[in-house]
Formats: sequence, C-alpha cells, structure tokens
Amino acid sequence: MQEISPTPSSSFFVRRTLIAALAVSPLAPAFAQFRVEVSGVGLTQLPIALAPFRGEDASPQKISAIVQADLERSGQFRGVDASGQSLDESSRPDLSLWRQRTADSLVAGSVTRLADGRFDVKFRLWDVVRGQDLGGQSYTVPQGDLRLAAHRIADYVYEKLTGEKGIFSTRIAYVTKGGSRYTLWVADADGENAQAALASPEPIISPVWSANGSQLAYVSFESRKPVVYVHTVASGQRRLVANFKGSNSAPAWAPDGNTLAVTLSRDGGSQLYTIPSGGGEPRRLTQSNSIDTEPVYSADGGTIYFVSDRGGAPQIYKMSASGGNPTRVTFSGTYNISPSISADGRWLAYISRVGGAFKLHVMELATGNVTALTDTTADENPSFAPNSKLIVYATRLGGREALMTTTLDGKIKARLAGQAGDIREPDWGPFQKQ
Repeated sequence: MQEISPTPSSSFFVRRTLIAALAVSPLAPAFAQFRVEVSGVGLTQLPIALAPFRGEDASPQKISAIVQADLERSGQFRGVDASGQSLDESSRPDLSLWRQRTADSLVAGSVTRLADGRFDVKFRLWDVVRGQDLGGQSYTVPQGDLRLAAHRIADYVYEKLTGEKGIFSTRIAYVTKGGSRYTLWVADADGENAQAALASPEPIISPVWSANGSQLAYVSFESRKPVVYVHTVASGQRRLVANFKGSNSAPAWAPDGNTLAVTLSRDGGSQLYTIPSGGGEPRRLTQSNSIDTEPVYSADGGTIYFVSDRGGAPQIYKMSASGGNPTRVTFSGTYNISPSISADGRWLAYISRVGGAFKLHVMELATGNVTALTDTTADENPSFAPNSKLIVYATRLGGREALMTTTLDGKIKARLAGQAGDIREPDWGPFQKQ
C-alpha cells in the first residue's frame, strides 16, 4: 500500500482507504450518545424563542431543547429566553411580550402520549415582528422517533425563516475506535441516536453515502488488504464491489447511484477507475505515474475532483467524469488533500497542511478565494451538509478525536463529543424523503 507521505493525523491512505473486517448486521441502537456544544457568534443570527412544549416534561425527549440546539448549530439563529411561559400550538401568544424579549419568531407546541404508547407532537411557528401565523405540523410517532420529530420541526422552522431547506433530519456516518474495536455508526445530524452499522477488530475507514441515503460504500481489511463493499443500511446486507490485485480503496458514489469511482493499484501505482456499484469490470480514468486518489463527484455527476502528487506534492485536481486531462484546482499551500464538493457546486472544502498542522479550508470555486476555517491542528475528512451551509469534519480536541460542524465562514462551530473512543471519518448523508 502506497502513501504520498506520512502525516501525524491524516495518513493519506490509511485514513481514507482502510476499512475493516466487519460483522454485518442490521442497525442496532447504541448507547454512545453525544452532547452538542455550540460556540461562536455570527453576524446575522435571527433571534428565536422556543417555548417549552406543553407535556414535554413527561416525554422521554425535550422537544423544544432539541429544536433550539438544531437551529443554533446552524449558525443562523440565536435562542431567546422563553422561561416562565406556558404555551402550546393551539393558543395565540401575546406577541408584544415576545417583541419585548427581542424575539423575531416563536415556536410553541405540545407532546401528548397516546393510549397505544405513541406520541402526538404538534407545533406552530409565529412571526413575532409581523404578527403572522406561519403554520405548523403534527407528527404521531413511536417513542424512538421523538428526536426525528424534533429535527423535522427544526427543518420546518429553518426553511420558513431562511428560505433554505433544513438538514436536521438528515444522518451522518462516522467511525469510532475504542480499544482494538472499530465501529461504523449511523447517527442523527446532531450526532445523537447513534446506531451501529458495522463492527470489527480491524480498522474501518472511508464510509460514503449513496445519493439516496440507502447505502454506504466502504473498504474492508478482512482479507488483509483493502476491499470495497457496498452496504445496505436498512438491512445490513452487503455486496463485494472491488477485490482486485493490490489496493482497492477510496470509494465515491456517482449521483445516479449506479457507479462508484475508486482508487485501484491493480495495474501498478494508484490510479482512478469507475466501476458499476453492483460490481463488474472497472474502467480506468487516469493514466499517470503518480498517486491519484480520493475521488469525489460534483453534484451533477459531470466532474470528478481528486488528489494527486503528479506535481510533486499532493494537490487537488479535477477532470471530466469520463476521464481526460486533469486541471489543477488548489494552488495555495504545498499539501492539500480530502476534497469535498458542496451540493450547490459553489464550494470546495479540503485539508491543507500549514506549518505541520492540518487545517480545514474552503475555496469558492468561482473565484478561487480560500478561507481557513479552524484553529485546530489535526483536522480531517470534511463533508458538506446537503444544503451546502455546514461542514462536518473530524479533528483533535483536548487530547482526543471529535466531530465538529462549522459554518462556511468558520464563525459558528459545534462540537459533537463522543463518550467513548476516537471519532473519525464523518460523511454527511443526503436529504431524507419524509
């Protein structure tokens, strides 16, 4: 297995091309929960009040707190104190009171346990400034879906007030290492409600979501070499996609779900290929004497971005998804890896080595302007939210690895701190059908 060069936190292949020998099983609930710590101040945050939902004290989940945490983590909202108020979705609030509290909007609702054990969750959103009822919704859910109901409320509020689609009911995948055990998790976008998808005593790395959110591609080392599998999340079933001579690594889904781009060394050196997602004969895309790896597709499927050392050090390039002559994309810095492209096609996130530290950067593709987003030194594996407004990445804080999200200006960050094990390799899933 080749490497461009070793790094203290982001081994070029080891972090992006290894995945474990895995016990395949349907998702099982996890007890490894997260807490969300939001820090930073944005310039245009909307003040919103989340009144305690009627009945939520008797609910296993505090719906209003989950909604508020979601909205604050987005960087678009600032919570306003709503203590001392008793409201629900059926009562018209005294909006003058909320204007005095400097709230621009207000959410009120209720949680009711039904006779069959399910919960009825209702809410309503108010524009405090204009005095308008902005509507609401009702969800009847089992206890296990209370958090999902809260995330969908946050999605509704976010879209009504910003005009952009919310991402709070989406999912992330990530890997933890605890002792000698590696686990691939699927969790809510806030890191909570983690469920184990795969587990192994071998390393796990490079999980990546399909465009419809039903499958994860990954690389397994159960054969003592990197092998690419595709895993159906709901059933736990998997299929072998790439097991050729040498290394099979760095899978990336085409938007149509029918093709994977992969890095193979079967013909000598590490080069880019495409292969049907159901398996089959690969088609070679790059023809170089360099290491070409870490492919990612643009949202329209027409372009592949990837990392190559063809210029002497790792930089990010792009080419047609059908192959052809690559064009260099990154010029700032001498070591740039781990590209991620936003769904709207505007942004490239990547990791740049700066004075021995590995830092998250974002480039506006139209202008080439680059912004450093972090002051940490061991960032890795950025992945955009499906609305292109946030980035999830792994880093090292307080002596251990953790997941973070950040806004594209770097002003609002949220730490998702795991209770056990090092956390790495996050990938943000697509929007979910409701």
